[in-house]
Amino acid sequence: MANANPNIGENRPVIRQLDEAAINRIAAGEVVERPASAVKELVENAVDAGARRITIEYADGGKTLIRVQDDGCGMTSADLPLALTRHATSKIDGSDLLNINTFGFRGEALPSLGAVGRLSIVSRVLGAAGVEISVSGGRLSEPKPTACNVGTTVTLRDLFYATPARLKFLRTDRAEAQAIADVVKRLAMAEPFVTLLLRDVSGEGKGRDVFRADAEQGDLFGALRGRLARVLGAEFIDNAIPIDATRDGLHLTGFAALPTYSRGSAVAQYLFVNGRPVRDKLLVGALRAAYFDFLSRDRHPAAALFLECDPNLVDVNVHPAKSEVRFRDPGVARGLIVSALRHALAEAGHRASTTVSTATLGAMTPEPQGARVYQMDRPRTPSLSSIQQTPAFAEASAPWGRVADETPPQQSQHEETADYPLGTARGQVHENYIIAQTATGMVIVDQHAAHERLVYEKLKNQMAEKGVSAQALLIPEIVELSSDDCARLLDVSSDLASFGLVIEPFGGTAIAVRETPAVLGTVDARAMVLDILDELADAGSSNIVQARVEAILSRMACHGSIRSGRWMRAEEMNALLREMENTPHSGQCNHGRPTYVELKLADIERLFGRT
Repeated sequence: MANANPNIGENRPVIRQLDEAAINRIAAGEVVERPASAVKELVENAVDAGARRITIEYADGGKTLIRVQDDGCGMTSADLPLALTRHATSKIDGSDLLNINTFGFRGEALPSLGAVGRLSIVSRVLGAAGVEISVSGGRLSEPKPTACNVGTTVTLRDLFYATPARLKFLRTDRAEAQAIADVVKRLAMAEPFVTLLLRDVSGEGKGRDVFRADAEQGDLFGALRGRLARVLGAEFIDNAIPIDATRDGLHLTGFAALPTYSRGSAVAQYLFVNGRPVRDKLLVGALRAAYFDFLSRDRHPAAALFLECDPNLVDVNVHPAKSEVRFRDPGVARGLIVSALRHALAEAGHRASTTVSTATLGAMTPEPQGARVYQMDRPRTPSLSSIQQTPAFAEASAPWGRVADETPPQQSQHEETADYPLGTARGQVHENYIIAQTATGMVIVDQHAAHERLVYEKLKNQMAEKGVSAQALLIPEIVELSSDDCARLLDVSSDLASFGLVIEPFGGTAIAVRETPAVLGTVDARAMVLDILDELADAGSSNIVQARVEAILSRMACHGSIRSGRWMRAEEMNALLREMENTPHSGQCNHGRPTYVELKLADIERLFGRT
């Protein structure tokens, strides 16, 4: 008779206890993915030990050498063998796995590193002699006395030599070194009062400093500003808005960049929870939701956000590398990020990033001089009189496109512009660009893009006041879903209803779409519902209905705004400038592009060599 279950042989598999070396190598596969993972664990241990100065050295991308030296509390001869035992830690006592106030708490990093590499630890506590211990491939040596300073130095050589198959999955030395630098920079942002030095000691030379961040001084917000300027660059700080908001026990601080300082990918997004660098889908989704009305889909915001809360409100023990967290109330965390960022962006008003003017000045640099061209060979240019008679400047009483007024030039150049951030219009060129003079320079405004944003904001305000009109379907659309999808969709039904999409349970796992947003016209309700579910599964929230409604408003604003090619009178241009100054988000159009460029007089003079 044939075996009823071909997967079960005659010999029953035997359950056996793995030895300690195999257990540590398995654990290392979860904790230590690459050299950067080892650096992360060792630096976090140094911070937990109270270190104020940490030096990290590596060779060959961390494959042959990683050394982390700190001036923390150190360990005794009795501590060292225990520190290399799995699940031995000084961070927690095991009674409460939620109230965690340190980076590490599992006691897996050191034994895991010792299982896959050659690890040595030299440490000394204040008032005691130094001690050294080593472990190679899981084999532990006896502690022996040594001379060293107070603190701990951990040296890891030949990473993954005990598991050579893992070496094949490592990338080039340069890529691994870049990953190490990224880890150190993230930890540097989380600890602004700690000095960190990263060195590459590959080869026979003395090595070179790759990154250095000295301890910052002052209050926490000032120290954070200085550290972010050191890590992300002064350009980020110059174009970022400070964030400080609190809700239901959660405190959000940090800096978020202006929409016009966007990036082509999400590489400039740094998120921290209780000082721990994380890559969490909930937080990333909240950041994207806060900017989705200001950026096109191919642009990404830049931000460094720090969320602080009671440790009992967040679970950090949900990922082997502790890079993900789970909030007790995810909606509060997401709502805090979205509302805080939107409020800060609104307060920024018409402000645009300085990178816009920098790029403009770069484009205006003089071209290399070619062969000499004599005056008789130059192309004929319009005379001064003909320029003054063009429609853009014909309405201006002063030469070269000054705005029509009766004020003498010596008075108007300062008094008219001093009170207006965007200055006073002096003329219009190419029927699309307004030239305005400010107290410190000049502004060039894209009239169509600027007015499009103004109209769009007005439409959004009207929608917020009156709500989104909904149109009832003659025959409700019935959509069959799984039980989980049905519950997930009904949980956000009130949010969907605020944008005109009304759904109701229809028995079992079906839902009925009763109404859709009137502004969208004819809608494939089933496809919209499925798209919403996909976004809920991916990001934990959905902005699809809101995005589609606001896309229609944006299209209406585009058709209702001042078109390119239209001549504007002086009073019209100045009215547009004043409205931009009083309207939030007017510094970028509906697609995230800048609406104006500001050039300082000193920069303009530098272009002409007048400095």
